[in-house]
Amino acid sequence: VQVVESGGGLVQPGGSLRLSCVVSGFALDFYAIGWFRQAPGKEREGVSCIVSPDANRYYADSVRGRFTISKDNAKRTVYLQMNSLTPEETAVYYCAALLSYSDSPLKVDEYDYWGQGTQVTVSS
Repeated sequence: VQVVESGGGLVQPGGSLRLSCVVSGFALDFYAIGWFRQAPGKEREGVSCIVSPDANRYYADSVRGRFTISKDNAKRTVYLQMNSLTPEETAVYYCAALLSYSDSPLKVDEYDYWGQGTQVTVSS
């Protein structure tokens, strides 16, 4: 299984970025694909996830209303649209895949496969 993120970069405060995550190498659908982030000196935290098969979406309180998660099944790609970014959201953003059911799909420890991360820097 491969999980590959892209789309990070430098953005000004108040700006937007769209991250992409491609998951490959697994014949069956995952229960969930999630986005997480880890700022320097802080623990990794759940940002958002999308759960199969109903495409239910979960968001951390800190990003709800500003971030949107979506997926394109044909491309096996999950996107995270991030708007109104703040400097405090500077972090490495990770995508991860969860194989089976979880009642806590935003918990870091639930996930089975991880990408290498993509750096998001919010700065003027």
